[in-house]
Amino acid sequence: MDTGIGRNILAGLAVSVMSLLAASTASAGTIVGSEHDLSTKGYGTTQICIFCHTPHNALNTAGVPLWNHASSTATYTVYSSPTMNATVGQPGASSKLCLSCHDGTVAVDSYGGRTGTITITGGANFGTALSNDHPIGITYNAALATADGALANPDTKIVTIGTSPSKTGSISSTMLIGGVLECASCHDVHNTFTQTTAGLVKISQTAPASGLCLACHTK
Repeated sequence: MDTGIGRNILAGLAVSVMSLLAASTASAGTIVGSEHDLSTKGYGTTQICIFCHTPHNALNTAGVPLWNHASSTATYTVYSSPTMNATVGQPGASSKLCLSCHDGTVAVDSYGGRTGTITITGGANFGTALSNDHPIGITYNAALATADGALANPDTKIVTIGTSPSKTGSISSTMLIGGVLECASCHDVHNTFTQTTAGLVKISQTAPASGLCLACHTK
């Protein structure tokens, strides 16, 4: 084969592969192309990580690596039910990071010390009334499972989160945040251990049916 023709063929193949990769949707293990890849949402930058993290001049948010986004100061109306055995508190620190965009009180483009103007709209904007959403801020332990009677013991129930990569372990070790049920119990913000990129969900609701619910609830 003529080397010039060969180089052209290889170059064409490389371009085709890159085009296919760019056009594909995100798979588990990468934030690129996922719902949290905000570089494609028209927020004024093509950077992906900058909305939450920065390598320099990070905001002083304890326990959060190089945090770069303005925080929400909202107080939330939380879920309540007369049949609950758990005490629902305000969202914990990890959930407040999610709500700094998702409660609609802080603009998505409020990062790097700037005051943004674009807030999340539609179903992803939960507002500050969380009374119609699955409760978070709950200490989920063996005592609660026993008192409730319809919850698995989080220390002994084994679940698998994600597909590629995946992680198998107890509910406590793979889903809870310091023993507390928070946003990140069900969702993986970085799309690492997810079984579906829709909602960045750790366990799919379709295979098996209601699989995410049945990871913790026994009926």
